[in-house]
Amino acid sequence: MKKIFIPIILVLILVIVGIVLFLNKDDSSNIIELTYKTNGGVPYNWEYEIEDESIVKFVKSYVIEDKNKNGLVGAPIYTNYVFEGVNDGVTTVTFKYVSINGEVDRVEKNKMKVSNGKISLVVGDIDMGNTLDKQEKNNYVSYNGKLKVDGVNLVNQYDEKIILKGVSSHGLQWFNNLITDSNIKTLKSWGSNVFRLAMYTKEGGYIDNKSIYDTLVNDVDMIIKNDMYVIIDWHILSDNNPNTHVNEAKEFFDKISLKYKDTPNVIFEICNEPNGSTNWYDVKSYADQVIPVIRKNSDAVILVGTPNWSQDVDSVIGNKLEYSNIMYSLHFYTGTHKEYLRDKATKAISNGIPVFVSEWGVSDASGNGGVYLDEADVWMKYLNDNNISYINWSLSDKNESSALLLPNSSVINDNTLSESGKYIKELLSK
Repeated sequence: MKKIFIPIILVLILVIVGIVLFLNKDDSSNIIELTYKTNGGVPYNWEYEIEDESIVKFVKSYVIEDKNKNGLVGAPIYTNYVFEGVNDGVTTVTFKYVSINGEVDRVEKNKMKVSNGKISLVVGDIDMGNTLDKQEKNNYVSYNGKLKVDGVNLVNQYDEKIILKGVSSHGLQWFNNLITDSNIKTLKSWGSNVFRLAMYTKEGGYIDNKSIYDTLVNDVDMIIKNDMYVIIDWHILSDNNPNTHVNEAKEFFDKISLKYKDTPNVIFEICNEPNGSTNWYDVKSYADQVIPVIRKNSDAVILVGTPNWSQDVDSVIGNKLEYSNIMYSLHFYTGTHKEYLRDKATKAISNGIPVFVSEWGVSDASGNGGVYLDEADVWMKYLNDNNISYINWSLSDKNESSALLLPNSSVINDNTLSESGKYIKELLSK
């Protein structure tokens, strides 16, 4: 009886302590916790520095998961760092991953705001509150953070491979009414972790109507607030060669990359589909002018279109761009592009070219002409097997088979989904 009684008392004490800790955590709007991972057996540790300790102070740190204890030597160790708001204001808490020799492997900055006794994270210009749970592994920005390119793979802030999967808008000048918080949340509930904003250059787009910039920014901010990645797409199409509007592109990307320079959600796509007689040397010349403008402000991942409507990814072999965090766009439509295009992609990857599918559809290349789901299944297996991210075309209610929604729809639900939309919902939900 005595042997049973003591463990019961211990369990009750632990339960009571756990309840108190849980209530304290839920009730505290002036506490924020950041989680960082170290690899067991590696001589590196995270060090933090508070820019202004009159605004934010360090409270404590504690290990929340240590898989080394289970005999997995070298497995990750997750540690929570707790900060408390002191006085109203904005400051930055910088974390550095430092070796025992003082070498800094990487740096992450966390902008914090204290207002009326509440502390929150600020991403770019967006107040994210203190509800982002970095300790829970998920497929979104709150866990994965700023992305980078490692070899041919896209990886997260912990150097883990990641596949971005989601949907692209159609032209913002035509279908922006569908980019609502409700619809973005629905796509996220399916499993989408990225949304692409197709800002056409011509056809009533940015070159003709500069006010579309404000529309774009509103959309970007909405997607950031939903903890998703967002691709800002300079959507050349009828203008064929990206050099046609290179000066406008430089101006645009300077402005937008400066605005989102500290925002891990943002990816830049600098030329959608070079086409016509445009070759890789033309695209490379354009990219060599635009990328340095972005790099002046941001080291975010940049997607670069390839010739022939972003099909000729193999044309980059032996002539890559000399910058970090660059990926090359591959576009396909399952009714038109089959094994021969996968062979091109395989050739590119085997030669060290990082590939990103920033646009694909279940129709033919026109965006219409039927739905080809068997070939879509073949493509999806190929992309997943090769760790390639993919963005489906498109969130629109246009009367074409690649559209996610039926004509005259405004809300995403099971009653408004087209045949394509039903397939995409099932695909993203897997």
